[in-house]
Amino acid sequence: MGRVKTRNYNTPIPNHPPPTKMTKLYGIKNCDTMKKAMNWLTDNGVTYEFVDYKKAGVAEANLPDWAARAGWEKLLNTRGLMWKKLSDEERAAVDAQKALKLMAQYPALIKRPVLDTGNKLLVGFTPETYAAELK
Repeated sequence: MGRVKTRNYNTPIPNHPPPTKMTKLYGIKNCDTMKKAMNWLTDNGVTYEFVDYKKAGVAEANLPDWAARAGWEKLLNTRGLMWKKLSDEERAAVDAQKALKLMAQYPALIKRPVLDTGNKLLVGFTPETYAAELK
C-alpha cells in the first residue's frame, strides 16, 4: 500500500490568505465611550466581538499582554470615578506591578475601550484614531 500524505495544519495553505483573528472590543457595555466605539465600528463595517471585561478573569487574563503592547500607563484610567474612590494609599506610588494588580481587582480602572485586532491594540476611542488605524 502507498503511503498516505498528511497535511501539517500549522503551515499556511498556498494561495490562501492566512486566517484572520477576530477583532475583539473589550470594555463595559453601558459606558458612553464604548457605545461611541461600537457605533463607529458598526458604521464602518468592522466586524468585532464585544467582551465585557468585568466578567470574572477577563481583565486579569489579558492585562499582562495589554501592558506589554500598550504600556500600563496608557491602560490605567486615572480620570474615572473608580480611581477617585481608591484610598490615598492605593493611589500612591503606582508602578507597573501595582497598576496591573489594581486593574485586575477593579476592572473599571482600565481605560475603555480596548480594541485588539490581533496586530494592533488600541486603548481609548477617538474616531480619528480608529479611522487612521483600522482603514
